[in-house]
Amino acid sequence: MKYFLIFNFIVFYLFTNADAKPPYDGTIFYFPDVINSSDPSTFEELIYTGQDLRKIFDRRKGGRWLTKEVFLFNAIYEERIIEIQVNPEFKNVENASKEALYYSEIIGRLPNFLLTNLKTVWIHKGNKDWGGGNENFLIHTGRTKEYNRKNIIEEVFIHEGAHTSLDWDWGGVIDENQWRKAKRQDKKHISKYAKKFDGEDVAESILPWIAVRYRSDRISNADAEIILKTIPNRLKFFDEQNFDMYPLVPRE
Repeated sequence: MKYFLIFNFIVFYLFTNADAKPPYDGTIFYFPDVINSSDPSTFEELIYTGQDLRKIFDRRKGGRWLTKEVFLFNAIYEERIIEIQVNPEFKNVENASKEALYYSEIIGRLPNFLLTNLKTVWIHKGNKDWGGGNENFLIHTGRTKEYNRKNIIEEVFIHEGAHTSLDWDWGGVIDENQWRKAKRQDKKHISKYAKKFDGEDVAESILPWIAVRYRSDRISNADAEIILKTIPNRLKFFDEQNFDMYPLVPRE
């Protein structure tokens, strides 16, 4: 009888604490209108500064670090300057400038807190995933058409901005212990991607938080309810950080 009771307790514990099936595959695909081209950008000007050697990461050929003489631009924003490093495969300044200008304006639509640690942007050709971290955004322009077709290019940057400026692994501002406490209290993940890869949990959760707290008029009531029920403690954690939401939220 003793072992039977212990067995039943273990089964009950595992069942009640099991992580239910996440409601989304990856959150960037479900909230395409959190930020769009009609929203304001803090981007002001792009200045070409010449060519020089930089160490850059390229996902092609399995992913590799390279040192190349890249085209360099200073993207001027209201409160920061970001160096845009464009792969010399774009051949000339005119082509490189078009790429740098296009992405610089989009990046300026992100709320300031996601740009806190952003110092550089790498732009390459190739149809590969974008990335965040290393005080950087990694862009492969061959993937842009797909992101634009799905209307998620700003949302991808939100995700990567979380990696760059929030994740503790990249020197971000998130307190890992407090985050993991909120995660344990929720007992659920917002997406399959977050459940499969622990390092994606913050980046997968930040977009739904922005959506439900600041863009509730751009998501369905059903999605809002799912977010609120699935990750309430993570949402509360984000609420308490007092993030700088400008220009997503105008300043008084």
